[in-house]
Amino acid sequence: MIRSAIVPVAGHGTRLLPATKSQPKEMLPVARKPIVQYVVEELVANGIEQILFITGRNKNSIENHFDSDPELTRVLRSGNKKELLSELEFEELEAHFFYTRQRFQRGLGDAVLCGENFAGELPVVVALGDSILGLHAQSRAVSRMIELFESKRASCVIAVEEVPRNEVSHYGIVDVTDGGDGTLRITSLVEKPSPEEAPSNLAIAGRYAFSPLIFDMIRRVSPDKREEIQLTNAIQMLCEEGKRVLALKLPPSERRYDIGNFPSYFETFVEFALADPLYGPQFRQTLDRMLAKT
Repeated sequence: MIRSAIVPVAGHGTRLLPATKSQPKEMLPVARKPIVQYVVEELVANGIEQILFITGRNKNSIENHFDSDPELTRVLRSGNKKELLSELEFEELEAHFFYTRQRFQRGLGDAVLCGENFAGELPVVVALGDSILGLHAQSRAVSRMIELFESKRASCVIAVEEVPRNEVSHYGIVDVTDGGDGTLRITSLVEKPSPEEAPSNLAIAGRYAFSPLIFDMIRRVSPDKREEIQLTNAIQMLCEEGKRVLALKLPPSERRYDIGNFPSYFETFVEFALADPLYGPQFRQTLDRMLAKT
């Protein structure tokens, strides 16, 4: 059973400047929580017990967020603010957190390679720190990926979702065949293809399960023109060498919320805020009133 996960959070978040100039993209709030907290809560709910964050410069607030804060707890207790104390319950998550730095921005593949010693000889989940699965991270996709990985003795399982054909150029896209036993076998991957060149409309959804073999593949990948090591190229090597690389298709109820640019961030924030059990109904009335004025 896979119990460990690597969460890369080292990127600069340039498409969200100036909000990310001094604030990690992964710490931007979506409704009442930062993005990365949704990711962690999803992983823990799916049985992950150890999480390694691959961080970078100016990412200390991520470490601070998941540390306990006795002084803040004391202030809230002395003020009898029980409702606010409940907002810190995530500090008690049944998980151990570890941190290491990606010293140079050399792409997602290099970031994952930074977790090799953490994973050791065991398989590991990789979850992108800027992607939430399911509304309020209510997703069991990682559990299903782990089950598929183990039952089919796969080298890699990737969560994928259908996207509109005219949006494939924003994602890594997979080509699949019927594995013959109800599974989708990935035969190739391409990073951000044009709609004409895309082999399908199945986009990589920011969750992976890997055997330790992935680290050997990453080391063999040549840097691209931006001097980055692409994870998709390492997975392509697994496919070319005949390893079992499978896709798990996400249902619409567990769609990926990719916080990669301002339009997707705005949309995600509003959708999560509207679904908030405490503030959602009032926010909906306010939003309706604002839209009526325009």
